[in-house]
Amino acid sequence: MSSETYGDSSAIELAIVPRSDPEPGRLAGITAAHNAVRAELNIAPLTWSPQVAAFAQAWADKLAEQGCVMQHRPYEGPDAQKYGENIFSSWGYAPSAVDVVADWASEAADYNAITDTCSGVCGHYTQVVWAASERLGCGMASCGDKEVWVCNYDPPGNIWGERPY
Repeated sequence: MSSETYGDSSAIELAIVPRSDPEPGRLAGITAAHNAVRAELNIAPLTWSPQVAAFAQAWADKLAEQGCVMQHRPYEGPDAQKYGENIFSSWGYAPSAVDVVADWASEAADYNAITDTCSGVCGHYTQVVWAASERLGCGMASCGDKEVWVCNYDPPGNIWGERPY
């Protein structure tokens, strides 16, 4: 961060902060989208992790080799999961990072925080807002007009018997 002083007598100091998303390409803004959802609940923001992102990208690439199938990492074997994970798939359109997170966050309508119960699908949402998660890394791959997006969270959320926040 640098600062400059403008004007002779007023000496107004302006901070010049470059605006850049840490994520590459189409993933740009995905951390901010996650953090916007978390901010609504006063949950600490996630930080982008290149290491977690490399893990997510490796899985997105593997899914692309299989035609962009929707499949979570297994819990055992050479591709074993070590983080929390959300996956998203699209075909016929190219969603933005904000679109992907908004889809996961839309599950909030099915989640009751008071009773910690779900009336539908909630696991993507609860992972997005899992308060103990600190780092985020995502990847995406294309297969013609299909795309698959993978986000991993460290530490993982959706721990049985624990509340997300």
